[in-house]
This record gives sequence, C-alpha cells and structure tokens, in this order.
Amino acid sequence: MDFGNILVNAFGELISPTTAAYALAALGLAVHFGYSGLLNFGQAGFMAVGAYGYAISTLSFNAPLPVAVLVALLSSVIFAIVLGIPTLRLRADYLAIVTIAAAEIIRYIVTTNGLTDVTGSANGLAAFEGGFYGLNPFPPGRYNIGPLGMNERDFWIRIVGWSVVIIACLVVWLLMRSPWGRVLKGIREDENAVRSLGKNVYAYKMQALVIGGVLGSLAGIIFTLPRGAVQPANYATELTFFLYTCLLLGGMATVLGPVIGAMIFWVVLSLTQGLLYGAIEVGAITFLTNSQAGQLRYILVGVALMLLMVFRPQGVLGNKKELAFA
Repeated sequence: MDFGNILVNAFGELISPTTAAYALAALGLAVHFGYSGLLNFGQAGFMAVGAYGYAISTLSFNAPLPVAVLVALLSSVIFAIVLGIPTLRLRADYLAIVTIAAAEIIRYIVTTNGLTDVTGSANGLAAFEGGFYGLNPFPPGRYNIGPLGMNERDFWIRIVGWSVVIIACLVVWLLMRSPWGRVLKGIREDENAVRSLGKNVYAYKMQALVIGGVLGSLAGIIFTLPRGAVQPANYATELTFFLYTCLLLGGMATVLGPVIGAMIFWVVLSLTQGLLYGAIEVGAITFLTNSQAGQLRYILVGVALMLLMVFRPQGVLGNKKELAFA
C-alpha cells in the first residue's frame, strides 16, 4: 500500500476544481438555508442551469467567454425567479419537495430527445472549454503545488476556481454584515416578527434565492470546465445531498464553513478510497471489490456526518447560537 501516493491524491482533492465548485455551491446553500432559512434541495438544478447555459452559449451561438458566463448567470436568475414566485410562501418541508422536483425537471428537460441538437440529450455536450483555456496566461509545462504536479490547464482552472471562491466568500461576508444580511437572519429566526416591522419578507427571500442560485450557477461552470463535458447524470439529486453534507460539516451559517466542509468531504472520500483500494490490493480485505469499496466510502462519510451531528451539530466552524432556528 503506497501511503505517500494516497496522501498526495488527498492533497490534490483539497485544492481541486471540483472541491472549489462544491465549496461555491455549498456557499450558495448557506445563503439559502444557513442565513435565510430557505430549505432548497434543488441546488443541483442551479448548477445544471449554469453549466448548460455556458455550454449552449458557446457551442450553439459561438459566444465569447464573458457573454457565455453572463448568459449562464442570467439563466440562473430567471430560474430562481420562476421557481421562487410560486414557492417562497410555502413552508420549509413543502419548499424542499418543490425544489427537488424543479431540479429534476431541469435534468429531464436537457435529456429530452427533441432537444438533442441543443442539449445533447443523455450524452450531454462537449468541447466548449476552448475559450476558457485560450485565456490561460501560463505557458505549457509542469507546475507544482507542494507535492502535487499538474499541467498548465489544471493549474489555470485551479487558480480561477479558487479565486472565484475567495471573491464569493468576501461578497457573502460583506452582505451578511450589512443591514440586508441582518434582515435575512431575522427572517430565518422569525419571519412574522420581521414582517411586523414593515419588511417585505417575500422580496428578501427572493433576493436570497437569486444570490444563492447565482453562486450555484458559477459552481456549475467551474464543475464542468475541467471535464470538458456537461452531462445530465452529474446533476442528479444526490449532488444536492453532497452539498448539504459539505454545508453541515463546515457550519450552516458561516462563510468559510462551506469551503472547509467541501475540503473535508473530498479529502475524506479520497483517503477512504485510497486506503480501501490499497487494502484490497494487498489482500488485507478480501470480501470487497473495488466497485463495492467505492460505495463503501460514502457510507463511511455518512457515519462520520452522523457522529458530527451528535457531538458537534453546529459544524466545524459553526456557532451553537446559530442552531436556534433549526
């Protein structure tokens, strides 16, 4: 068992673009649920809207990178408004059901055979990342971050992905320290009390839904660029559940919590997979195959999450005072 290689792979997940995408999408959920009390289980839908908006703009209309990103963000705003108008007056449990359904509707729409020329149906879309990598200022070669080596494309997407995460964290931190953010927290605690003060609770919820959805859309773009393809199977309901795992691991009503939670989530997955595969390879575990070990790692993460909820329900960075609304 090569422990050195296992640790290097875990370090790679710590700063991978996928981890950055999860951190960004989980930060959007923090705006929705952690700060506003909106139980949105459709964040995967926002990610799909962002990814497909970017890919379709590039492939079908040959849009330049800034325009394609703008189209993706505007698409997520429209999706948030269409989703929010009939649902934001629902109670938390009903809102959760509706948002799950909305995300699944998006996924089924892009898999429709009648839209194959636009969305690629079940096969998805590919070869749309050229404009992004065309802006890469780093010359071809090998770049090292600690023990991790990568080419110029991998280095560029990591720089961009984590820069977006840092900017998003700063924006959310400033928003939540503003009077607008304090109203959101009040809505989370007792929306009737906030309404009695003359605040338009519905408008604030819509604004929070839009902002968190835009973060999810950006996450969808970052999530799909390293793969060079966008496929509907990647945006199923379990993606939202993984994002909530990241949010709960780090802390629901914190800015850095989703980022730390995403890092913990992917590092633990990488470590458990490496250790299980290594144990199978050397014969220490004989009752599992590699495919079964890949599923077992999610079980272990689930057990770890249950233990966290028992002994530290506020998350790694959370404050117990923020649990009053849960």
